[in-house]
Amino acid sequence: MKFFIDTANLSQIAEAQKMGVLDGVTTNPSLMAKEGITGAENIKNHYKAICDIVDGEVSAEVIATDYEGMIKEGHELAALHPQIVVKLPMIKAGIQACKYFSQQGIKTNLTLVFSAGQALLAAKAGATFVSPFIGRLDDISTDGLNLIAEIRQIYDNYGFETQILAASVRHTMHVIDCAKIGADVMTGPLSSIEGLLKHPLTDIGLEQFLADYRKGN
Repeated sequence: MKFFIDTANLSQIAEAQKMGVLDGVTTNPSLMAKEGITGAENIKNHYKAICDIVDGEVSAEVIATDYEGMIKEGHELAALHPQIVVKLPMIKAGIQACKYFSQQGIKTNLTLVFSAGQALLAAKAGATFVSPFIGRLDDISTDGLNLIAEIRQIYDNYGFETQILAASVRHTMHVIDCAKIGADVMTGPLSSIEGLLKHPLTDIGLEQFLADYRKGN
């Protein structure tokens, strides 16, 4: 299972990279704005800065909602760095653009996916990643994890190579549950990854080891 971090914060990305388990980054215009990054050129420069920190794939989102605009922006984003994955919205033009980019050998990430049918279309169009938003489904009292399971079954049925990127991960148990179901990738905040480290018995055991060591010195 790949671990992506969902942020535009360079210090958090660097911290995750230092842990040695980070496989990539996802971000979006809202996360960019949260860090005060606005304007097309500033956003592009920020994507390049992210690529300088991490070793893996970095999803960069198009703003256009029409086919021609997506193609233009997608080429500009892909040209920024070899690690860039063009992130496209799950709409008709996004599927068309996904098919185009897949034929050009450019990696894609279909985002804002909320149904198995949408995920099926993304795979048919050759998407590298499909991003079902499990946290946002949970917010409206719908089982986001069930969607991951449905997509996994469909992809396994037909041998689709599109990777299931569980997005809108909110906490550590989301990570564990997605791993059980068979998501290929998770993307969430740094806290969701660091939370995997924590267990009270680990803390108690370590403190006991250290206490016993100090007794003999």
